[in-house]
Amino acid sequence: MSRIGKRPVPLAQGVTANINGQTIEVKGPKGTRSFTATDDVTLAVADSAVTVSPRGTSKRARQQWGLTRSMVENLVTGVTTGFRKELEIQGVGYRAQMQGKTLKLQLGYSHDVNFETPDGVTITAPKQTEIIVEGIDQQQVGQVAANIREWREPEPYKGKGIRYKGEQVFRKEGKKK
Repeated sequence: MSRIGKRPVPLAQGVTANINGQTIEVKGPKGTRSFTATDDVTLAVADSAVTVSPRGTSKRARQQWGLTRSMVENLVTGVTTGFRKELEIQGVGYRAQMQGKTLKLQLGYSHDVNFETPDGVTITAPKQTEIIVEGIDQQQVGQVAANIREWREPEPYKGKGIRYKGEQVFRKEGKKK
């Protein structure tokens, strides 16, 4: 039995969910998102909550039960509050700034890195050493943050690079003389 799948997903005030076959569409103040579930689960909306139940007792049905419930909860969270990833830049001369829809990064290369903001995601740089990625799609927000971090991952000796806020970087000791 899935402990996650058993719990219904409550719909917040101002959020509506429509089910059409195996596709659920959630509308909220921040936008609209949809998800198509597999045939192993059944979706239902009742009492301002979405419930997910498995069809049968196969292993795949039980796996999809918890997964589908988590995906529906992420849809509801995305259209109500949205998702956010914060990055911080450490290193002498490393900085970021927004120029229109382009994030301009100076990361110690011979050239500046220009990162175009994809649709559905908002990138802001409130300080030169901070980057905030926001959006309603959790997967897209995480992927954009990972793509930005990929330009200069934190190195283990001085800790220079782009890291997630609160991330602990394993530090190595330098050479001994």
